[in-house]
Amino acid sequence: MSGFEIGLSMFAAVLVLIALRMPVGVAMLLVGGLGYAAITGWMPLLATLRSMSFSKFSSYTLSVIPLFLLMGDFATKGGLNRALFGAARAWLGHRRGGLGLATIGGCAAFGAICGSSLATAATMSQVALPEMRRHGYSPALATGTLAAGGTLGILIPPSVILVIYAIYTEQSIGVLFIAAVIPGVLATLCYMAVVNIYARLVPGAAPPAERIPWSARWKPTLEVWPVILVFALVVTGMYAGWFSATEGAAVGAAATGVLAVTLGGMRWQGLKESLLSTAETTGLIFIMLLGAELFSAALALSRVPAELSSVIAGLDVPPLAILFAILLIYFILGCFMESMAMVLLTLPIFIPLMLALDFGLNPTQVLVWFGILVLVSVEVGMISPPFGLNLFVINAMAKDVPMGQTYRGVMGFVASDVVRIVVLVFLPALSLWLPGLW
Repeated sequence: MSGFEIGLSMFAAVLVLIALRMPVGVAMLLVGGLGYAAITGWMPLLATLRSMSFSKFSSYTLSVIPLFLLMGDFATKGGLNRALFGAARAWLGHRRGGLGLATIGGCAAFGAICGSSLATAATMSQVALPEMRRHGYSPALATGTLAAGGTLGILIPPSVILVIYAIYTEQSIGVLFIAAVIPGVLATLCYMAVVNIYARLVPGAAPPAERIPWSARWKPTLEVWPVILVFALVVTGMYAGWFSATEGAAVGAAATGVLAVTLGGMRWQGLKESLLSTAETTGLIFIMLLGAELFSAALALSRVPAELSSVIAGLDVPPLAILFAILLIYFILGCFMESMAMVLLTLPIFIPLMLALDFGLNPTQVLVWFGILVLVSVEVGMISPPFGLNLFVINAMAKDVPMGQTYRGVMGFVASDVVRIVVLVFLPALSLWLPGLW
């Protein structure tokens, strides 16, 4: 077999193994190793594994991943989700669809200290779902709102997916975080608009909650000031140059841990659970990173990315048409795969292709803009029927709600996401303006 044929076979083999339920990291490591050996031999493979493992895992930048994961786990154990939802409910709950609006706002705020879509959806469901049920919300709207709101966890900085993307593409983590701010705010506003429209079009689907007096709104609002302070300290510190992204993650994790103990009542058992959960997730991510690195190296040797990029870039097709095709692939993959897995699996193919196309931007701008588009597309896939992972998380929290109702409730949010992607494609400035000021 030629190198090109080996590369194509590797990609097909990984998809088959993932479909057979093999862990993604193990599948990429196994197939990447076999492909590398088939092209270069076993001794070069062993030498590459020895140097690759050390160079990858000794990277100082990678320590940002467990720190941001620990930050999110402390926030969950400390009950900060309840404080965030309570504050949003105090100001928005009495409006039509107000609890849905509060849920979106709470998810966005929790995403600012979490960085995981699935964790945000599951955590906010514990607080928001009982409240919406108690006030007679439509099961479709309630579950659809939570599934969509959960995706803000990976869009609002800090985002673990953006960290992985930044490390892979050798871009600044801080630049990608600031590039996600405007798209994140836009997503939050679009989701709130969908809730409002749904409440107006379907009478009785989202009845207003009782109005809380102005004097009573300040107490729950003041309870979230520590969360706002932590977020402001981490984000401002990184952008002002007070500390690096890794140091910012350490500051955020430490501060959130203190809040979880002092305000949330976290004790030794909760600390132990947070540390173990972070270690398990970090180990999983690191195996995926090593597998993706070896898989990418084998693909590079096969010249599949280079030749595909050359062929596609030479087609008489507008670059934007190719970009939309790539985003559609992410949309489809997101219905079947976990977000980090699909990003690591596809970047070796798509990054060379994006750099080969002419969008009127320099390579750094292309990588930042494409990173945000990938993030948003992955987010859409996680709530797209029939297999969006967030839908299953929410359905597990609301077992009495038929999956068909959750599908129906989330379609408005998917439609708003599609519109948002088109806007971000045609207006790269929404992703590049803030980084350009930094």
